[in-house]
Amino acid sequence: MPTLAAQLPLPVPTLVRLGVPSERFPRTWLVTAWVPGEPADRTAISAGEATGTLASFLEALHVEAPGDAPLNPSRGIPLRTLTLGFDEVLSDIAVGDDVRKVWADAVDAPEWDRPPVWLHGDLHPANVVVANGTLAGVIDFGELCAGDPAGDLAAAWVLLPDGAADRLFDAYPMDGATIRRARGWAAARAHFLIAMGINGEKSIPGGKTTWGPAGRVALERVLA
Repeated sequence: MPTLAAQLPLPVPTLVRLGVPSERFPRTWLVTAWVPGEPADRTAISAGEATGTLASFLEALHVEAPGDAPLNPSRGIPLRTLTLGFDEVLSDIAVGDDVRKVWADAVDAPEWDRPPVWLHGDLHPANVVVANGTLAGVIDFGELCAGDPAGDLAAAWVLLPDGAADRLFDAYPMDGATIRRARGWAAARAHFLIAMGINGEKSIPGGKTTWGPAGRVALERVLA
């Protein structure tokens, strides 16, 4: 993260203290710098310049990763490997055929055939912060890995205001296949947010009531 932070145009958490496991707390732990702002699941992005800001951030992040960069079993990988999991999510939420068509189109799109790039891996409203209506920082790099950038590009629908996806891909051009995969990732992420919102409403541990509305808005953008 210190290496990546130096090349990114937005504030991100940087290491202040790294702790080692002990009898008192048997895991590695860390303290990071604070990134000021309000999480986007509580204050949505509304300013138009956020599109260019996100494009610049992703372009700076998505550089070729070194050979020893970590891989992730559920991020940056071919969508076909996640079809079973996506079907399980859909079974818990009432969806129409349009969503399944978006997913099928994304799975059918040609796979990423270039070197793996660095990925945030978990760009959704609770993992970015907003100030004055625009993107002000990116947090929670716990899924940081190397792979296909399509999952990060799902942020075009999951984070940005209505109608901004096309502007993002004008600012950060990508081939059509990657955009198709990104839309599929966005559908999956939207349903994950909705499911977490439902869990929050039911007071199930780990549920987040603010994630449900963000997921429903994202799904509407995906299908628009």
